[in-house]
Amino acid sequence: MIVCGVELTGSDAVVCLLNLDQGQFSLPECKVRKLTLKKNHSRADLLEFQTSFAELMVDYEVRKVAIKERMPKGKFAGGAISFKLEAAIQLISDTDLDVTMLPPALIKATLSANPLPIAFAQTGLKVFQETAFVAAYVGHVAK
Repeated sequence: MIVCGVELTGSDAVVCLLNLDQGQFSLPECKVRKLTLKKNHSRADLLEFQTSFAELMVDYEVRKVAIKERMPKGKFAGGAISFKLEAAIQLISDTDLDVTMLPPALIKATLSANPLPIAFAQTGLKVFQETAFVAAYVGHVAK
């Protein structure tokens, strides 16, 4: 099963696909590393973002999306635009797509119990995709 890990930052949704097949992890080749919401943040822009994200999930046969949750308040609070992106992803009408939010505490506990099987530097992914990669991994192994 392919899981799409997502980190929402500003107007961007950074994505990383991770496949688990017969106990082996692999990184499917993906033409997209991040999707960006246009500057206007209008309804049409949000729908375009949502459609692009949904098409990406269909193209790669993704059945689960794991989004790193952002805090609504405090020092590490997420911005308003990132919450719009989160809602757009959660409201994708594809009934086969399971969207899961991963709180930081769950990510930390999962990585403590099940460390990454490979160092991130060895994956060949871009540095900015590390959090999305971790979200995809936790999306696979978290109970």
